[in-house]
Amino acid sequence: MNIASRLTDIPHPGEFIREELEARGWSQRDLAYILGVHEQAVNLLVSGKRGVSPEMAKALGDAFDVSADYFANLQKAYEMAHAREPDPAIAKRSLLQGAYPIREMIKRNWLEDTDIGLLQVQIMRFFGKNDLSDVPHLAHAAKKADYSKTTPEQIAWLFRCRQIAVETPTPPYSEIKLRKFVSDMPRYMADPEEVRHVPRALAECGIRYVIVETLPKANIDGVCFWMDTNSPVIGMTVRHDRIDNFWFVLRHEIEHVLNKDGQGNLEEQSVDSDLDGVNGGVGDHLSPEERRANIAAAETCVPQEQLESFFVRKFPFISERDMMGFARRVQRHPGIVVGQLQRKMERYDWLARHKVKIRQHLIGNAIVDGWGVPANVSL
Repeated sequence: MNIASRLTDIPHPGEFIREELEARGWSQRDLAYILGVHEQAVNLLVSGKRGVSPEMAKALGDAFDVSADYFANLQKAYEMAHAREPDPAIAKRSLLQGAYPIREMIKRNWLEDTDIGLLQVQIMRFFGKNDLSDVPHLAHAAKKADYSKTTPEQIAWLFRCRQIAVETPTPPYSEIKLRKFVSDMPRYMADPEEVRHVPRALAECGIRYVIVETLPKANIDGVCFWMDTNSPVIGMTVRHDRIDNFWFVLRHEIEHVLNKDGQGNLEEQSVDSDLDGVNGGVGDHLSPEERRANIAAAETCVPQEQLESFFVRKFPFISERDMMGFARRVQRHPGIVVGQLQRKMERYDWLARHKVKIRQHLIGNAIVDGWGVPANVSL
């Protein structure tokens, strides 16, 4: 006899009560008198038509001079043995949700809310796998294993960028055109509305440029990866929606493209996060590739030699008028200059009102997924 059949053979507590009555020579009426209840209540209990409540377990314990837990445990064992088996989909949904923010991905229309079988198929298609066990992170989710540098949320966001990029036609990549765009970038950095030209300019360089709203707790700024050795992709979140952060992150990712960073396995790709903080500097905790990209980004935002000269002359008494004058000289929007000076001073509230929003000027001219509007792509 297997374990499952033995469990279903566990008798109702009423059988143990009947045996105890026989051993003591008591009738059901005698037990009803002792318990102070109607005889019918004892009959329902002994016949298995009524369960043993916690109160009745305590009463039976006193009546038979045993622990109340004895009867409570009998009732619990009986109920567990006869409980219906749970829907197998529960464990499968738990595995998926434990690895990825499935509910959020459904909410964002990255996945359809279907039965578990079709949902698993969608997950495999989303990550480009033929077997669920090959989906990154999924095999380890139940064990709560340590994740790599790139979190599951970031991996999901990254593959959404890839999904959109696959359906975004562009001409062949041209490093010459991209370097020309980099040299021309200052032309676009004095007026917030000029960001609208970026998607077209990148497309002309052969770069697939997508904007995908970040997932909760992912803290993503951007990424550079390659569809193949001649098809770079830049993905951004513009989560901070500030002119200084936009240009820094964009130039950071362009430097990765120019240096052909991110040409490895997509599952091992690291997204760029916290570029507004410690990951936007040149600390030893960063890889040479990240430091190089940060240096290039800072130089494009504000020529660093001129910034340092201005800072040495004016700090610690830099007035708003001084900042505005310097911004005009270097032909940058004041918000970009403020962003660089805030980092040097470690005062992120200083003249923060100049760091204007840019997303509104950008999303009408770019391929966007998020803020209530999913990109029109198929699994």
